[in-house]
Amino acid sequence: MQVYLPDDLYELLKARDLPASELLQKAVRAEVRRLDLLAETERYVADLVAEVGPPTAGQRARALVVAQRLTRRPRRKVS
Repeated sequence: MQVYLPDDLYELLKARDLPASELLQKAVRAEVRRLDLLAETERYVADLVAEVGPPTAGQRARALVVAQRLTRRPRRKVS
């Protein structure tokens, strides 16, 4: 398989002596995992809605506040 990299990205890899093939493999694995997790989340939410019903307007508003607070929070490093 051949993969095209724009010139600027190719130059960044070469300047830092990074292993393009290894990085590509990791990136593809991470993206596939991300998509799998999103699909699983959608299935979970659909099952939850089927079990307990859709959220009320108040519950949705509260969830939005919590989500906004979480996105503003500085991320902790995982060791």
